[in-house]
Amino acid sequence: MSPDFRAPAASLARARRVVVLTGAGVSAESGIRTFRDTMEGLWKEFDAQKLATPEAFAADPETVTRWYDWRRLGCLAADPNPGHLALAQMEDWLAASGRDFTLLTQNVDRLHQKAGSRNVVELHGSIIEWRCTRTGQKLIPPEQAFDQFPPHSPFAERALLRPDVVWFGEPLPAAALAAAAHAVDSCDLFISVGTSSQVYPAAGFAELALHQGGEVIEVNPQQTPLTRMATWSLRGPSGEVLPMLLDEARKAHV
Repeated sequence: MSPDFRAPAASLARARRVVVLTGAGVSAESGIRTFRDTMEGLWKEFDAQKLATPEAFAADPETVTRWYDWRRLGCLAADPNPGHLALAQMEDWLAASGRDFTLLTQNVDRLHQKAGSRNVVELHGSIIEWRCTRTGQKLIPPEQAFDQFPPHSPFAERALLRPDVVWFGEPLPAAALAAAAHAVDSCDLFISVGTSSQVYPAAGFAELALHQGGEVIEVNPQQTPLTRMATWSLRGPSGEVLPMLLDEARKAHV
């Protein structure tokens, strides 16, 4: 165990309220391509940012839903990696001693839930769940490709289904934002994992945690804008770092 883990692990061991924020780097370790990396093969002629908008869906719902269904199937086929599993174990370990754990994720693949995490706040929605364009009602489609594009909604006549994700130009879900703000405002340890720390408002959560007296651990293979502010910055993939951090914290907790 590297000595670099001792201080952040001790912080985790004594923390009463832990908030973790995860980004695309965590899912990438499960083989899920990042948003822009999906633009290859059949999709190489398209611009991801021009497909992920309400305007694109209104203009060409067939193409947009074909792309999202292709991505949905990729997420369904993926398995949680050791980073996902370590976070689920961290939640169980903290809960066993009456401590709080909230997982904020920018990922839409639901691999955290597949790994066993329970208190998950989906800041950008979920590609696994789709919703009616007219009523807003949601459903989880069968784990197979849609048979029509765009898929029609079963909830309202002449309505369509769209992925329950946040598109460019759309606000983050109000309930998710409120839950995130409440958790961050009361946490004594914030852990940022696999995120570029450039997408707001999530990128501001660590600074908020620091401002109200919390400590911050960054887990990322690369430096980010958060690195200079973090209490500790642990270099490496989350699938390696998080199990080591949790193991050391368990040893330190008495």
